[in-house]
Amino acid sequence: MRRAPLKRTRTSLALITLVTTSALTLTACGGGDTKDDSKKTSVPKSTANNIAATDRAKLKQGGTLNWPLGEIAENFNYNEIDGTLSDGYDVERALMPIIMKSDATGVVSPDPDYVTSATVDESSGKQVVTYEINPKAKWSDGTALSYKDFLSQWTALNGKNTKYKISSSTGYNLIKSVAKGKNDQEVIVTFTSSFGDWKSLFSPLYPASVTSTPDGFNNGYLGKIPVTAGPFKFGGIDKTAKTLTVVRDSTWWGDKAILDKIIYRALDSDATAGAFANGEVDFFDIGPDPAAYKQAKAVKGASIREAAGPNYRHLTINGTQGALKDVAVRQAVTQALSRDAIAKSDLQGLGWTPTPLNNHFYVTNQKGYKDNAGEYGTYDPAKSKASLEAAGWKLDGEYRKKNGKTLELNLVIPAAVSVSANEGKLMQPMLKAVGIKLNIKSVPLQNFFDKYVTPGNFDLTVFSWIGTPFPTSSTQSIYAKPVGSDIQQNYTGVGSDELDAAMKKASADLDPAQAITDTNVADTLIWKQANLLPLYQRPDIKAVKSTLVNLGAYGFADPRYQDIGFTR
Repeated sequence: MRRAPLKRTRTSLALITLVTTSALTLTACGGGDTKDDSKKTSVPKSTANNIAATDRAKLKQGGTLNWPLGEIAENFNYNEIDGTLSDGYDVERALMPIIMKSDATGVVSPDPDYVTSATVDESSGKQVVTYEINPKAKWSDGTALSYKDFLSQWTALNGKNTKYKISSSTGYNLIKSVAKGKNDQEVIVTFTSSFGDWKSLFSPLYPASVTSTPDGFNNGYLGKIPVTAGPFKFGGIDKTAKTLTVVRDSTWWGDKAILDKIIYRALDSDATAGAFANGEVDFFDIGPDPAAYKQAKAVKGASIREAAGPNYRHLTINGTQGALKDVAVRQAVTQALSRDAIAKSDLQGLGWTPTPLNNHFYVTNQKGYKDNAGEYGTYDPAKSKASLEAAGWKLDGEYRKKNGKTLELNLVIPAAVSVSANEGKLMQPMLKAVGIKLNIKSVPLQNFFDKYVTPGNFDLTVFSWIGTPFPTSSTQSIYAKPVGSDIQQNYTGVGSDELDAAMKKASADLDPAQAITDTNVADTLIWKQANLLPLYQRPDIKAVKSTLVNLGAYGFADPRYQDIGFTR
């Protein structure tokens, strides 16, 4: 699915803010009896979940699902810095242990296929979590899942050894030890301090046989998927056809997969809707793309499935270089942009009420959401101009200058992603109105993160974060103060000890109400540092072949790949 880029967040990588690129430029196609499964509410409830849920017994056994991706990921270790992408995660969830899964309401519990129980004990004064691994659970090389896999993952992700190129250490850096319990399938995890979002850890889980060394962790899943433990197993990659295939794993100990195989196809964003209309793929993520929405509704035998999830569109501001090192200039940029106009333009024609998102942790339909934007999230060109004047940037003709240098910023966007292009065109005149020159630089989609976003080769950029049911810990790596070259997912390069302390406190809260209060304190600090500007909550809208069920707009829920199939 080539969508307006989506980067998945990690709760430690926390599963889930990833990247996907969706926003397609689509061509018209013949129409018919499209079924609209969506609920037309301005912001659907967090319980909204539209996947055409159907009992497994009613499904046709076998079949092939053609699943579109924006690209075939380079690295399939989701915990590695370059592997935290939604396109890769869509593959990995069919193959790797996700030991904790969320339902449509955002409630997270152990997946009994992997962990039969997970309990917390604080009687010793320390938080201790005991995991009981399903004794039937085995890796594809025949090795049983064990405490060794948990130990290896903690060793890699706790941040102590910088040779491991990790996306996030959140939560893992609070663990004192990972030990064997009464047997290899009992895992005792002892924390140095409380971590409220402990359920976010160890998902996806990777085998110690591959990840126990930095080289294995960094490169073991580079361009390949050597060891799996899921309802499907790796079938192969065809680089010429740009496909990746997974097939039903006959050794899977849980409910057998309904489908014979899933073929993931890499498609350009402007080709995905047409591929769906032509039957080349069986569904696609419409995302915030009115043209794709209109075209999908005209496809005979298609359903539109809609929900509200924890995903959002945003502007990332690089605070490590040039004029943007000055917080006053960053604040001026955020005040110069009308997020309301951007949301209305991006979402027009989707049946979705466009509303700016005013929180960095919670989305609008999530418990805990509070508008903390204040003056730094309010469109106010007059204040923007005043801030620039005070910072020494004087208007000289159309644009501002300081010490003879024009205030000029580069917005880097992925090529062939219409949402990003639209946002650039809207921002250009808004920034010009306050004296800032904005250049739009379109780069190849496959290079967008690796060569531009991650190394900081941009001033401004736009993409989507895919969120999780863990709003604080999953987002912490985006805002944590970088230490040397260890940025985790903080592509802005901006942070503070005060913010780190606030997020640490919120993550440590075992009382949900206190966690919400402390998280919102952290949010107010982020608004002031003006390094990441939320635009709007990203609608979860899927166009799906009507006979394809148990797949669609998941909202906060995790999919069960073994239940996906076609009706008889």
